[in-house]
Formats: sequence, C-alpha cells, structure tokens
Amino acid sequence: MNVKRNWRVARVAAPAKINLGLNILERRKDGFHEVRTIMQSIELHDVVSVTLRRGPCTVRSPSVGDMPQDRGNLVWMVVERLWRSIGWSGEPHGVAVTVTKRIPTEAGLGGASSDAAAVLRALVRLWRPALQREVVHDVAESVGSDVPFFLDGGTAVATGRGERVRRLPSLHRLWLVIVVPSFGVSTKAAYDWWDSGFRPGLSRCELSTGWRRRLDRLTNDLEYVVTERYPEIAEMVSGLRIAGASFASMTGSGSAVCGAFQSHAAAMRGRRRVRQKGWRTLITKTVTLTEFRSLARLALIE
Repeated sequence: MNVKRNWRVARVAAPAKINLGLNILERRKDGFHEVRTIMQSIELHDVVSVTLRRGPCTVRSPSVGDMPQDRGNLVWMVVERLWRSIGWSGEPHGVAVTVTKRIPTEAGLGGASSDAAAVLRALVRLWRPALQREVVHDVAESVGSDVPFFLDGGTAVATGRGERVRRLPSLHRLWLVIVVPSFGVSTKAAYDWWDSGFRPGLSRCELSTGWRRRLDRLTNDLEYVVTERYPEIAEMVSGLRIAGASFASMTGSGSAVCGAFQSHAAAMRGRRRVRQKGWRTLITKTVTLTEFRSLARLALIE
C-alpha cells in the first residue's frame, strides 16, 4: 500500500561551478549578453535547508551576515516565482530557508544561482512534486541566467544569456585549486566593463572537438577586462601555471581563479606554491553528472 508522506524539511547540497572558457558574442537588445561557455560542476558546495512552518517566508544565512533577506536575494525570488507559478495568491509564506555558505561570494563560482536552484528543487518536492519540468525550468530561467544549469549540473555548454543548456559527456576527473583574492567582482560590473572596453581581436573560446585534450586553449573573455581593474588576477593565473596547472583561468565574471591538476597530490603541491603569495586557496574537484545527482540528492524529513 502506498502511503503519502508529509515531508516538512528538505536539506540539500548546492554545488558550485567553474567556467571552462567564456566567450561573449554580443550585447542583446534586452540588455543581456549572448554568451557561449562550458560549465562544469565541482564538489565545493553550500548546504541549503528548507523548512515548512507557519509564518512569513524567511531567508537567512548564519555564515553570511550581509546576505540579502528580501527580493534582492535569488533564493527569495525563487520562492516567490514558484509560489506564483503554482497559482497561489498573496505573499509567499509558510517556509523558512537557511543557507550555510561555503562557496565564496562574488567569485564567479555560481553560489547564489546554485542555492536558488537547490531551493527550487526542494520546494517543488515539498509543495508540488508533480509540477511539470517545463514550469520548473521557466522559474529557474526567470530568476537568473545560470540557475537552469544548476538544476542538473555536470558538464554542459551554455548559450543564449546562459539559460540554454546542452548536456555533454562528463569531463574526466580534475583536481582544482581555487584561488580567491580579498576582493569580489559583481557580474554586472564585469559585463559593464566589457561593454565599455571591448576590443575586437581578443582570444576566443575554442569550443571545437578536442577541447577536453587542450583545456589550455579555452579562454575567458571577461578575464581581460577584469584584469585591467585588478592586475592581481593575472598574477594568480600566472602563479597557478608556474605551479604546474594544466589549465588556469578566472572563472565566470571573477574574482576567483581556478587551476586544474591531474591528481590530488599535484593540486596540493600547486596550492602550497600559490599560498606563499598570501591568497586564500581551496582544493576541490570536478564531479560527473552522476556524482552531482548523488551530492545534490534531497534529504527529506517528516
């Protein structure tokens, strides 16, 4: 006999991502930019807890004191837009979201978007498990360009403004050293700098057959304009390459820089080299689609 479970709490990991190349094609009429990028899930993650309880909707993070707790937060936006998509009226209520942050903010690692996607998947399971996937994707796309990618994770090519996601076979295991400077870079600022400083002839992101064997050919267009404002980015990239990284680049709109190594031991050696510069460093690794699904599996509590 099937028994309907009344789940009250959902906990889930929200994995970060790196960009393996980022090509900006043009500025669109809607103000966004047409992009082409390879996005890759990594093991580094936040932890999200969604609890159904009486009272107004709340969003908080015990680890980030200045995290927006209103409509300026992507998590709050997900709650509100899913609420409307289901057909409920009034202000969202009856849910409390807690985000334990491990992913650095304003670093190009997609932490806010991944948190939003994790909350979306959790709320669909708690509120409306039979909701059509197209509706879920539409909610994700309306909240942020990267959010659709985080619904499934793995390895993918993202185009459009980043919301059109085409899954790729999983990338082979890479160990990663993430270098995080003392400053952050907002996505809006990075793209504004691109608009004001675009110069034809910059290197292009080579997304042709064989890119897996030549990751060093993949380039991030935004790295050029961010480095103009923050030369330390170039120092971090150079430091990782000198330390033996087979691929080193700023990820997303920055400010974090990622270096890829073939083994954990090599990554540890590389990390020791760049830590001498005084930068904050993290070691993590890429995850396959199967590993992403295992990592991001919902834990449900009655």
